[in-house]
Amino acid sequence: MVTYTIAAALQAGLSTLLDYLSAHVLTCLIPAFFIAGAISALLQKETVLKYFGADAPKWLCYGVAATSGTILAVCSCTILPMFAGIEKRGAGIGPATAFLFSGPAINLMAIILTARVLGLEIGIARAVAAVTMAVIIGLIMAAIFQKSEEKCDAVGGASKAGSSIANEEPASSETSRPSYITGLFMAVLVAILLIATSSLFILAVKAAIVAALTLLAAYLMKTYYQPEERETFLSETWWLAKKIFPLLVVGTFVTGMIGYFLPVEWIRTLFGTNSFLSCFVASVIGALLYMPTLLEVPIVGTLFGYSSGITAPGPALALLLAGPSLSLPSMIVITRVIGLKKGGVYIVLVVLISTLVGMLYGAIA
Repeated sequence: MVTYTIAAALQAGLSTLLDYLSAHVLTCLIPAFFIAGAISALLQKETVLKYFGADAPKWLCYGVAATSGTILAVCSCTILPMFAGIEKRGAGIGPATAFLFSGPAINLMAIILTARVLGLEIGIARAVAAVTMAVIIGLIMAAIFQKSEEKCDAVGGASKAGSSIANEEPASSETSRPSYITGLFMAVLVAILLIATSSLFILAVKAAIVAALTLLAAYLMKTYYQPEERETFLSETWWLAKKIFPLLVVGTFVTGMIGYFLPVEWIRTLFGTNSFLSCFVASVIGALLYMPTLLEVPIVGTLFGYSSGITAPGPALALLLAGPSLSLPSMIVITRVIGLKKGGVYIVLVVLISTLVGMLYGAIA
């Protein structure tokens, strides 16, 4: 019996991993790694610092970071390479973590789907809460860690270990290419990600558009960038992929095994109230489980019974906030990118604030 249970759990983990790989590697992660490589290698550090730096105006950096998810249809894992890229280019810990949370949490398609499937009220609540949470989490992270970052920079300007070219400035200043080229190149890469993950086009049309955009990106890279810049771009992309992808694979497999042992019926009974315990457990489960983009809506509505009235509004919103923003794979990567202390604080903030927001919504819904 025990052997059968272990085998079934391993099968569940493998099934979850294969589903993840088939659904996300080609359309989500590969474009995301190239975007991250471009941010790290080609984007001028001053540009990143202008919008995400510790000294940038708070209204600007947190406004951009907290609303970035409306155009990036990404999940908790796909946002990680881009987060790592802006973090390497010197973004402040506050704006960077606000961006990290907002990327999957404020997915415009997911918000619309939430409103249509689960109800307009919870859809609006999710949108408002996600933007507000991104700003609050970023400000708290900055308040806790900003001074320690400044001390590290003053002492020695910490280098990012593991990347041979992490802190080198791109050679773009030595070339005569137009100033808009890097922005255009980044926009093409983002367009590839958005089209590849979109459900608005049939497969043939989607493939044709992505192929055309890929050729355009290759043309821009070949025409306007020096050989050493192209090498730096590819090296950064490969370094980020090596650092992040193996952790995602392991974490996704373990998540599938956890899902096999999850006592769904007991949990659905627990989620029947808007109490602290209900919302907290919902946040923790959301943080552990991997919820692919848009699938969190049927997971909350059907699996956990919100649509049938089994789950109360508070735990449902807590799941919708913590679930897309965190997962066991993403938590592993986050702690590797920014360290166990910062990563741990970020994870705790997401869980606790999702809990409190769920309780508040449950009390007024």
